[in-house]
Amino acid sequence: MEALSLEELREMDARSLYFTPYGFGGRMAPEDALAFQQHVISQHSLADDVAEGTRQRFEQLRHVYRYGLLCYDLFTMVSDAALLVFEQALRDRFVEFHGGTVTFRASSGQEHGIAFPNYADFMKQYKAHSGTKIKMGSDQRWTGFNGMLDGLYRWARREGLLRGQRNRSRESVLKELRNMAAHPSGFHLDSPVDAARRMSDLAEVINQLWGCPTPGGRLHPAPVDRQPVAIGWNEAGSITICQAANLQSAGGTDGWEFVLVQAVFSPGESEDPTLTQFDSLFENTTYPCDLMWGPGTRAQALAWLEKAELGPDTRGHLDRVFLLRHDGKSLYLPQRPEVAAGLSATASAGTWFAIRADTPSDAFVHVRALITETTTRHATAGECRQCAADTLKRGTWEQAITAAEQAGASVKPRHLVDVRAPSWMPRTVTVSS
Repeated sequence: MEALSLEELREMDARSLYFTPYGFGGRMAPEDALAFQQHVISQHSLADDVAEGTRQRFEQLRHVYRYGLLCYDLFTMVSDAALLVFEQALRDRFVEFHGGTVTFRASSGQEHGIAFPNYADFMKQYKAHSGTKIKMGSDQRWTGFNGMLDGLYRWARREGLLRGQRNRSRESVLKELRNMAAHPSGFHLDSPVDAARRMSDLAEVINQLWGCPTPGGRLHPAPVDRQPVAIGWNEAGSITICQAANLQSAGGTDGWEFVLVQAVFSPGESEDPTLTQFDSLFENTTYPCDLMWGPGTRAQALAWLEKAELGPDTRGHLDRVFLLRHDGKSLYLPQRPEVAAGLSATASAGTWFAIRADTPSDAFVHVRALITETTTRHATAGECRQCAADTLKRGTWEQAITAAEQAGASVKPRHLVDVRAPSWMPRTVTVSS
């Protein structure tokens, strides 16, 4: 190994200077590169009540990240080390969640209660007694627990500490990456972008474990901000969308039909890209969108707004519950449980699916696969490993409604006006079993 002087150790690694706020490009001045990378890593921080051991490891990685400007290889070391902190965070949360005491069931069927100051001590006693199961979830069901990373992820999900159906597949990837980092079989080199993304994901997961979702997050976002929005269209199929507060200035819309909804629409900040597919009875939008008034003319909408007391609100959009109907060769688009609960006897015939998913499209794709694929790998019950959906129930309309209610969804019937914006999106799709 070549000996380096102190001055040489202080020199910038030229490879780090080409990562700029605009992407991979021209070489930056060392001072600008430092300011940029410090800004990048400073965006990721932990909630106040995160366990101290997890916090210290996270802060250690944030500190080392900055030195990647002097030694490019440190970005790879930060990225790999972060994969190990996921497991430490789960262990620390396990200890806090159970308050240092757990009752478990051994392979013999006997139940034992143990007290432990840390996770290592818990595992020592758990293995000594041949522990196989602990109680998990709101129903306190005995569930297999191996104490390893996959067991900790399963525990966190059963206890509602981790959310999102799409995140289940990401968690599987993180487990594989963690195993590769712990048991390497070759050389790899990560960029500052890779390391920063890994730290961002780590911060989101840790904060979510302690009950703090991330505003605008990629994995565990906080509830989205919604506000009153006007959607209008004419006979030619043209559509306009604006905040309800700006409806007065929406000129050239005489003869147009309008609805007022509560939706995600803040131009320049956050917008639901699927609002043009709004349907009062079926779920087409990416984020929850509620019909408040309509349809009617712009003048009628303005008159209603003068008397209504509307304002912004927030709404979560992960792990939503959808109901889908399959009748004959027709598969209907997802509906909210409260909308499906208000259907007539004729409209509720057929086979119904209660699905937990992050988006209506995820729910639809899963159910279509269950119906059309003769040798499907999609799970007919429970969490699907093939896609981001969880089948709560397949059965009658009444059974699907009951399953949705047990999953925490509102099933109080809502009888909405049948209205939708002009769209290519059909309400039913023809499928063959």
